[in-house]
Amino acid sequence: AAAAKAPVKKNPKVANVSVQLEMKALWDEFNQLGTEMIVTKAGRRMFPTFQVKIFGMDPMADYMLLMDFVPVDDKRYRQLPSPLGRYAFHSSSWLVAGKADPATPGRVHYHPDSPAKGAQWMKQIVSFDKLKLTNNLLDDNGHIILNSMHRYQPRFHVVYVDPRKDSEKYAEENFKTFVFEETRFTAVTAYQNHRITQLKIASNPFAKGFRDCDPEDWPRNHRPGALPLMSAFARSRNPVSSPAHQNGTEKDAAESRREYEREAAGGTPLHAEAAHQQLMSRVLSP
Repeated sequence: AAAAKAPVKKNPKVANVSVQLEMKALWDEFNQLGTEMIVTKAGRRMFPTFQVKIFGMDPMADYMLLMDFVPVDDKRYRQLPSPLGRYAFHSSSWLVAGKADPATPGRVHYHPDSPAKGAQWMKQIVSFDKLKLTNNLLDDNGHIILNSMHRYQPRFHVVYVDPRKDSEKYAEENFKTFVFEETRFTAVTAYQNHRITQLKIASNPFAKGFRDCDPEDWPRNHRPGALPLMSAFARSRNPVSSPAHQNGTEKDAAESRREYEREAAGGTPLHAEAAHQQLMSRVLSP
């Protein structure tokens, strides 16, 4: 048998980088219930938002931050109908429905502030609130494309922008990947677990209008599945241009509220290591 490939020695610019997941307690709470994230044709924001605090960067070096999403397994899932009705879902009611659908186009979301100095990244919490999830295979907005009723693991990558002319030769040395298992989720077009719906309403600052009545009393078009996730924009591996920034906070708040009023739109997994190396070599290529 061939000897195992020796691990790549990382560039000191990334070797000492460490990352702390923000809102970990909330992610843990969702994870215990079985986190679900809405995907729509137009794209839907994630909630909880993926946020991290970064340590150990070279303050004067340039870094790019990016995320991708990989399948947790090669299965497609379905909900076991409950005799008590749709909203009496139990987390144990997920059943394997068969082999995964064909893999969706692999895309990467670059943090819009990339590249930036290590000092800038480390001085505050980094929020990936400009990212949307879609189930539209023909999406041309750069959103992350996922299959509904499949499970995914978000991955966070720190890439050192190497100024050397032959930087491609060092691509494998210049990045570091972080995976937080508590952030994995099932992509859905409508929430299946009413406890997930309730927790999202209770913890999402844009869900204030939904807290004054029982979920069973909501109008049909405001029931679970019509709720948004937080904030967003994404780019593909061939990055598309970002629309010009508008009044950030006010625009995001207004968009999030509008999303609450819209009804949710009704493979084999990538080989992790190969896809990962291909991703990074593309990131660092001229």
